[in-house]
Amino acid sequence: MKSGFQTTLNDRVSLEGIGVHSGKPVSITLHPGEANSGIVFLRTHLENGREREILAHYPNVIDTRLCTVVGDPVRGSVGTVEHLMAALRGLGIDNVTVEVDGPEIPIMDGSSAVFVDAIEQVGIATLRARRRQIKVLKPVRVEMGRAWAELLPSDKSTAGFRLDVEIDFDTPLIGRQRRILDLAPDSFRRELSRARTFGFVKDVEQLWERGLALGSSLENSVALGEDRILNPEGLRYGDEFVRHKMLDAVGDLALAGAPLIGLYRSYCGGHRVNFMMLEALFADDSAWTMVDAPVRRESGHAELSSGLAAAAFAPDTN
Repeated sequence: MKSGFQTTLNDRVSLEGIGVHSGKPVSITLHPGEANSGIVFLRTHLENGREREILAHYPNVIDTRLCTVVGDPVRGSVGTVEHLMAALRGLGIDNVTVEVDGPEIPIMDGSSAVFVDAIEQVGIATLRARRRQIKVLKPVRVEMGRAWAELLPSDKSTAGFRLDVEIDFDTPLIGRQRRILDLAPDSFRRELSRARTFGFVKDVEQLWERGLALGSSLENSVALGEDRILNPEGLRYGDEFVRHKMLDAVGDLALAGAPLIGLYRSYCGGHRVNFMMLEALFADDSAWTMVDAPVRRESGHAELSSGLAAAAFAPDTN
């Protein structure tokens, strides 16, 4: 594999699951994409058999309350895209068409792990087009209540993308947690990919009454009661909560349309704050620039030509 060049999948791969909000079955197929095509959602089974392509790009975001939704409420949309987007960005995949036959990406186990496994089952292919990256040139900051986030230029300690994420919940089950991570395929697999979405039982019961979170269960979420975690198996990481918030940030920020170079810091953030961060960055032309990724030879993947041979069940207020 030549690092610095765009990537896609070696072959298509399909997954089936349920939508965390609809509770209905949904299937997706990830198709290899051509160079410079980006991540595209192909929403099928719309009214009258229609289909619609939706580019995974921040201007197409229409909702961030319960998850990240892209598209249009009338012509077709796809929700809960963040865990799949995190897997694609975390593994360094630039071009994929995601065919989906329902209104949301399946929740699977509430993390990115199943998507990572599916991608690695078919393998990653390197294309001959250079990868373009978005380099942060100056600090940009957003605030929402006590929550805030900022993007900063990289310092000498990292030439890639670093996340510094902190959460602070008023419950001893979570409390204050902070984690710093330099994003790379190995670190994403090891440190973030298995971190599950989480929420409080009192919140999901209210959402059930509104016809939402109908697919939420202990199989796809970490559920918190008044004084204990209800999942019999417990946590996958001691600080799984902040790791999942970091995973969500990777997925939401992937809607920049290209990998970011810089430092992302957030406090009590979520889907809305992540989206606000992208809006603020691209609103200031002097805050960013596009650059070619540096090229270095690595091993492990095939090379192809450019033509190809949130918390799931609570409003995002923290």
